[in-house]
Amino acid sequence: MRAGSARDAAAAWGRAVTDPDTAVRRRAADVAPALARRRRSPDPHLTTALVALLTDPDATVVEAAAWALGEVGADASPVVPALVACATDHADPLAREAAVAALGAIGDPAGLAAVLAACTDKPAVRRRAVLALAPFDGPGVDAALATALTDRDWQVRQAAEDLLGIVADDATDD
Repeated sequence: MRAGSARDAAAAWGRAVTDPDTAVRRRAADVAPALARRRRSPDPHLTTALVALLTDPDATVVEAAAWALGEVGADASPVVPALVACATDHADPLAREAAVAALGAIGDPAGLAAVLAACTDKPAVRRRAVLALAPFDGPGVDAALATALTDRDWQVRQAAEDLLGIVADDATDD
């Protein structure tokens, strides 16, 4: 995609997102943010294709598509509902984790309920959900962060401490 026109790259990318090979679809999602940066204006076809990949049968493709949607910074209206569905309903925790991260990157209030719900998921998803709370405010966010400070998983606790700017008791500045 380095050489050639943006139009050629977009055409090749459009074929790649529907390729029967999982690795090709995953790679297409991986390069979507770079392709989006090459364009002079937002490409709704790119966003539509990435949203469609959120329902791919392979969880690694879904994870890559969710990440790309968070990176592309596309119009939230078609993206956020699809990411919310992925974050709350996908069977694979990796896909849910990536969708939650993308919701945090986008920061649209319509995604907050899904991020809060993810704070009760598996440890890796909880950790990502705590970090995804960064752009949000409100009592639900405060309560989720307070709960995360006492989570049984140390990485979830650490994420909450980092987000809240809490210095660990064992740290010294001597």
